[in-house]
Amino acid sequence: MWRGGQVLRDDTYLLRQRQATPGSRYTTIVADAVARWHRLCGDDVHLLTGTDEHGLKIQQAAEAQGVSPKQFADSIAPLFAEAWKRLNITHDDFIRTTEERHALGVRKLLQACYDAGDIESDIYRGHYCVPCEAYFLEDELDKGNCPIHAKPTTYVEEENYFFRLSRFEDRLLEWYAQHPNAITPSFRMNEVIGFIKGGLHDFSISRKTLKWGIPLPWDDSHVTYVWFDALANYITAHGYGTDDARFASRWPVDYHFIGKDIIRFHCVYWPAMLMSAGIEPPKGWAVGGWLLTDGAKMSKTAGNVVDPLDLIDDFGVDGFRYYVLADTNYGNDGDFTLEGITSRYNSDLANNLGNLAARVATVVEKKCGGIGPAPAADSALAAVAAESVRATSEAWASVQPSRALEATWDLIRATNAHLEQHEPWKLEPGEAVDRVMGDALEALRIVTILAQVALPTTTQEIWSRLGLSGSIADMRVGRDTAWGLYPAASP
Repeated sequence: MWRGGQVLRDDTYLLRQRQATPGSRYTTIVADAVARWHRLCGDDVHLLTGTDEHGLKIQQAAEAQGVSPKQFADSIAPLFAEAWKRLNITHDDFIRTTEERHALGVRKLLQACYDAGDIESDIYRGHYCVPCEAYFLEDELDKGNCPIHAKPTTYVEEENYFFRLSRFEDRLLEWYAQHPNAITPSFRMNEVIGFIKGGLHDFSISRKTLKWGIPLPWDDSHVTYVWFDALANYITAHGYGTDDARFASRWPVDYHFIGKDIIRFHCVYWPAMLMSAGIEPPKGWAVGGWLLTDGAKMSKTAGNVVDPLDLIDDFGVDGFRYYVLADTNYGNDGDFTLEGITSRYNSDLANNLGNLAARVATVVEKKCGGIGPAPAADSALAAVAAESVRATSEAWASVQPSRALEATWDLIRATNAHLEQHEPWKLEPGEAVDRVMGDALEALRIVTILAQVALPTTTQEIWSRLGLSGSIADMRVGRDTAWGLYPAASP
């Protein structure tokens, strides 16, 4: 049971991430690593991902290929699932917005907000960005262009249904005041509060000219607009509208993992929608920055994508995962470059972790007869290991993967320095070598547990080379990261 933070009513740690664009691959890897960490802590984890398959851009893409929107979505969804498989994502559920369980939940949510008096008919006049599936006010545009995609928007004037977000300013501010740690990193909370205090505008929740979507339950001439559809993934996947008992046991969740460009939709629109429907908002959001290349956001629309799947053959899945987790403080923008991943791979993985594992294996084989010695209880590395476990745990609990891995690598660096200081490869076999190598083996055992969330395949291979059986995933932080547990064998 997770005791270090907010606890779900069923002790299940629930996460949700959106579809597999380059940025969301980054966010999904972070969500997966956090999920893996909480499993190592003994928590009951449920990691949710999926695809948003309605909306104008899907309809237009299908028309361009001469197929129906459903046929187009059916051809694309498996590619997303395959991407998560290649990136070794351990999701527990994959929901598509074209599934019946989702449609039922969306219609229930819409009806609840309509019955509460918070959805009303009106005329929309303004600018619409198809790639964003979002409306923008005139003063939100950048020289007439979408501020996210830097492309012209389309002026739209049509009858829509609107959600009266303007009624929720005080309720949202009160909720966030009562939940000051709901958004991480904390500076993103300031952004959300500033947006709310700047005045909230009602937003369109339906389109009459669009046919590819879920019809409104009280007016089937309209289909619901993307945010009431896409955001509802968070609750429909857990039984809202189909399994009340299951939903009650799993909601509210601990974190949604999102990118900064959609923060107002997820942290302002979404909690207001839930409040209207009488549902508690999620407990928290982990908001990531953008992956940049040459100072611009990496996106298919901008045409500057470096596809991570193209780098797997060169650096391996673990190498890529480690880079995106370790190289950027989560919440800030990251500069994604081939030079960066090469440097990080060579420095942290080959020269630090790889060198440590190779040294330990070689010296134990040559100087200890292949038999791993026991660690010393009074080893200087014991205190370093304890601090590494503490700092790593604290950083993962704060959704700061880069700080967590830095704390883990502190133990790697200290162990390499320990070997350099004592140079066991120069000593004759005996007690002195056994003491040095027993400590190094134990430090490396603890490192493999801590680093497993970023490097699941690599650490399991090291684990086996250490003569340890079973899966690291079955280890537990605290119980199995204490000093002195390496099972030294007898000759």
